[in-house]
Amino acid sequence: MSFPRIARLRTAADFSAYLKELGIELPFDEELATGPTAPLAQPFELDGRSIGNRFCIHPMEGWDGTPDGRPTVLTTRRWQRFGQSGAKLIWGGEAVAVQHDGRANPNQLMINESTLEALADLRSELVTAHEKDHGSSGDLMIGLQLTHSGRFARPDMDQKMKPRILYRHPTLDEKFGLSADHPVLTDDDIREIIANMVQAACRAQQIGFDFVDVKHCHGYLGHEFLTAYDRPGPYGGSFENRTRFLREVVAGIREQAPGLGIGVRLSAFDWVPFKPGEDGTGEAALKDEYRYAFGGDGTGTGIDLAEPVAFLELLRELDIKLVNLTAGSPYYVPHIQRPALFPPSDGYQPPEDPLVGVARQISITAQLKAQFPELALVGTGYSYLQEWLPNVAQAVIRQGMADFVGLGRMVLSYPQLPSDVLAGNPPQRKLYCRTFSDCTTAPRSGMVSGCYPLDSYYKERPEAAKVAEIKKASSLK
Repeated sequence: MSFPRIARLRTAADFSAYLKELGIELPFDEELATGPTAPLAQPFELDGRSIGNRFCIHPMEGWDGTPDGRPTVLTTRRWQRFGQSGAKLIWGGEAVAVQHDGRANPNQLMINESTLEALADLRSELVTAHEKDHGSSGDLMIGLQLTHSGRFARPDMDQKMKPRILYRHPTLDEKFGLSADHPVLTDDDIREIIANMVQAACRAQQIGFDFVDVKHCHGYLGHEFLTAYDRPGPYGGSFENRTRFLREVVAGIREQAPGLGIGVRLSAFDWVPFKPGEDGTGEAALKDEYRYAFGGDGTGTGIDLAEPVAFLELLRELDIKLVNLTAGSPYYVPHIQRPALFPPSDGYQPPEDPLVGVARQISITAQLKAQFPELALVGTGYSYLQEWLPNVAQAVIRQGMADFVGLGRMVLSYPQLPSDVLAGNPPQRKLYCRTFSDCTTAPRSGMVSGCYPLDSYYKERPEAAKVAEIKKASSLK
């Protein structure tokens, strides 16, 4: 399939006409407001704290820490750019593993006693960069995303996947080559992870983070708990049991780190894994009933928000107001999770115009915001909008469809986007993320992540030529 590039939709009329052709709706403001009364410039009050505007930076990993989990100059540069962005809500900086076997890659950051000073310095670099470019940081809120990668753990330098799974998943086990006797995490293993999560939260509070994210998205361990229907015992089966991990982590944090904020990044819906079809276009790997999609309707590609609504009701009961909504997983259904025109080297061609995926995520977030007006919801999926991101973002906030607009890949190429939008500066079109997916292709091949096409810093690195070779070889298949 061939879809027009966003850059070719040069006018608001062009963009609106194409949305109509696709049969989808996106909120859209033709005129962008600037100054203190602009919708995107409005502060947000959360538990007595003022967050200075409506831009949020999603967790963005670089696969560039040290083997023992400390940041490097590449990590520091990325966090400095997060601070320079002007966004006032920093959701985690990036995922930080609470124990070695839970790392998604052998260079993922870890939080433990030996890395604590380095993580404190990393946070300080972000704050210093923000203050230099934007003045006060008193309305800046910074969290740390705590993770165990579970099924997608790849912790060691041999680059091999070493999954820690909660149950036997017939589709994913086959997709990723797990043997029939691959071990399942025991209840004691889970309790150890919970203890490490709580200890990590205490350490995050100690070095100045405002909140921690108890991660429940993208197929990682927290998300897998939500589909552990087939797991016996206290952590599987019923909804109560499948959310026990969350409740026990939260209880531990509240007891041992009183006053620390808690957020949750949630995949609000999921689909059956996809695979490349004969022509390279993604297609469902399973045509039969699929029961392992949290927020799915059982068909594999449908949505039922009954359990996500129950999950948000639980967060409300736990007095967790800060929620970052996303979808699916980059490992098995990336087109619904991060819409892109160009797939990574191990991916598939999009089976739908990526704008459909953008509209889907914005719509689901709006539906959940309408049901939970008291929660502070961060929306996801905006980067593919490129030139039209500010227009859609402003309309979303103005209409109350979300409280924050989250930016991921976009800040790798164009970290100044929030500050440019808020100041009314002309957009820097050459910096818009065009979703080339090099930031994913590189780490899938054991290299650091970055925007090789558009960031001059990464263009000059030796990995740039390797990424180009991998993409060329992939296109020839």
